[in-house]
Amino acid sequence: MSLSKYEAELIEEAARYSLDPLGFVLFAFPWGSGELTNYGEGPDDWQRGVLEDIGKALRAGASVQDAVQIAVASGHGIGKSALVAWIILWAITTYEGTKGVVTANTENQLKTKTWAEVAKWYRLMLFRHWFTLTATALFSVDPDHEKTWRIDMVAWSERNTEAFAGLHNQGSRILLVFDEGSAIPDLIWEVSEGALTDENTQIIWAVFGNPTRNIGRFRECFGKFKHRWIVRQIDSRTARMTNKRQLAKWVEDYGEDSDFVRVRVRGVFPAAGSNALFGPDEIEAAMARAPYKQDMLEQHAEVLGVDVARQGDDASAVARRRGPQAWPIKELRIPDTTLVAAQVGIVMDEVDPDAVFVDATGGYGVGVVDAMRQANRSPVEVYFNGTALDRRYFNKRSEMYFLLAKWVRAGGALPYDEGLKEELLAMTYTFQGDKFRLDSKDDIKLILGRSPDKADSLALTFAMPVARRPRLPGVLQGVTQRIDHDPYA
Repeated sequence: MSLSKYEAELIEEAARYSLDPLGFVLFAFPWGSGELTNYGEGPDDWQRGVLEDIGKALRAGASVQDAVQIAVASGHGIGKSALVAWIILWAITTYEGTKGVVTANTENQLKTKTWAEVAKWYRLMLFRHWFTLTATALFSVDPDHEKTWRIDMVAWSERNTEAFAGLHNQGSRILLVFDEGSAIPDLIWEVSEGALTDENTQIIWAVFGNPTRNIGRFRECFGKFKHRWIVRQIDSRTARMTNKRQLAKWVEDYGEDSDFVRVRVRGVFPAAGSNALFGPDEIEAAMARAPYKQDMLEQHAEVLGVDVARQGDDASAVARRRGPQAWPIKELRIPDTTLVAAQVGIVMDEVDPDAVFVDATGGYGVGVVDAMRQANRSPVEVYFNGTALDRRYFNKRSEMYFLLAKWVRAGGALPYDEGLKEELLAMTYTFQGDKFRLDSKDDIKLILGRSPDKADSLALTFAMPVARRPRLPGVLQGVTQRIDHDPYA
C-alpha cells in the first residue's frame, strides 16, 4: 500500500469520526496490546458514556444556540485525565482548522497531569504524524496551518484573560477544556463564555473536576445552570481502574455520608465543604425562614453593619439586623466616603439603630466614620484585623463570622439573596495555633471573583453585644465608641 493511499484512508477515517468521539477513540489507539494490554477493549463504561454524550449532541446539530457543554464531577482515580486527552486528540484530528484552549486549576496540574496525559496518548495515536506536540501546544505539522489548527495549554490568570477572551474560530470548531474546574475562578468562566458567540461554529466546552466546593461556576453547572449543561457525577467505586480496597477503607473510616467520601469517592458535592464555616443546607434554611413577628423582636437591639468598598469594582454594603431577623442588604456603589456616610445616615433615620458598626480596616472606612461624626452620628469603628473579645479567635473578623454562623444555626432569618449565599458559602477557616482563623478576604475574593461585601456587612452586626436602649421622646442615645483603635493590632 502506497503512503498516499494510506494517508487518504486515514483522512477518510478521521472525517468519519468527526461527530463520533467514541468511535475515534476505539479506532485511533492499539487497545489490548502493548502499553494498553490491561485496558481490554477500550474506555471504561463511564468514559464511553461521556464520549457518547458529546457525539449525540453533535449529531443532533449542536450550534451556538446549544453548544455542547458537558460537566463531569467525580471521585479520585477514575481515569479523568485520559478522557481529557482523548477529547483533545479527537477534536483536533477530526476537524481541520480546530482551535482550542486547555486549562486547569493550577499550572502544576496542567503540566504534570493534564498535558502529560495528552503526551502519552498522542504517542500512541494512529494520527500522531499529522501534529506536533510541544510543552504548551498541539498543532498541525503543515506550516500554513500551525497558527490556525491548534490547541494550546494555557495556565489561567485573572490579570491575563486574553487567551480565553480571544478564543474565536467562526465557521469551524472550538474546543475549551477545564480540568479541575471547581477551582478555576468565575472570572475565567465568564470570559470564556465569549467564545460561545461565534455563529455557525461547532463548540465543545468540557469541564471536569472533583466536586470540592459548593460555590462557583462548576457547582452551578449542576444547579441553576443545569439546563445548559450535560452533567455526569461518577462514583469512583464504579470505575474500572480504581483501587477498590482503598476506597472501601475511606468509606469505613469516614462514613458514606461524610464530606470526605462525598467528594473523593462518590463524586458529589460536599454537604458543607472542607473547613467551610457554613453549609448550603443551613443557609438555604435560614433564607427560607418566615420573618419574625414584631413582638418577638421588641427586646432585641437594632444594629447596622457597614462594609466600605475598597476598590472600584467593590460595593459598600449596609446590613440591618435585629435579634434573629436580618433584612435585605443595601449595596452602595458610591466612590465618595461622604456620600456613603450620607446614605448610611438615611438608613439610620429610618430605623433608629442602637449601634452602627463600620469597618475601618486599612483606613477605607475612616472617611465614612469621620463624615458621620461631623453629621452628629455615632458610629463604632471596627478593625477586622484587630483583637477579638473572645481569645479563641485569631482576630475580630474571625470572631464576628463565627458568631454569625452560630446565629444562623440558632434560627436566624436571612433575606433571600443569591449573592449573599455565595459569599457565606465561600467562608472557610483554619487553625492558627489554638485559635480559629477565618481565611483572608483576599483568599475569598480569589474564589468568588469579587469582594464578599454583603457577608462582611452582616458579620459586622456581631462586632460586640448591644443592648436595646429605651426610646425617650426627643432624645437620641446612640453609641459612641471605638473597637480596637490600632488597625495593625
